[in-house]
Amino acid sequence: MKVYPEQQEEYEKRHNQLWPEMREMFAEYGAVNYSIFLDSDTNYLFGYLEIEDEKRWAESESTEINQKWWDYMEDIMETNPDNSSVSKN
Repeated sequence: MKVYPEQQEEYEKRHNQLWPEMREMFAEYGAVNYSIFLDSDTNYLFGYLEIEDEKRWAESESTEINQKWWDYMEDIMETNPDNSSVSKN
């Protein structure tokens, strides 16, 4: 994923204030450990996620809270037409 260069500070602010509903969704869909790091030289994000079940985790994308988060982050990072983050696995 990639943050727009002028939005690094805003990105960090938003992630440091992650909504409780997002934390709840992570737990509900089997995320047991999640970390994300910003490389300030390249503006790329590296996310690390441990999950219990890939199929269950994939279902989290369609949750209302996840869609709301994507919309919230759309103005500060590269996104797809559905506002999901452009990412590579």
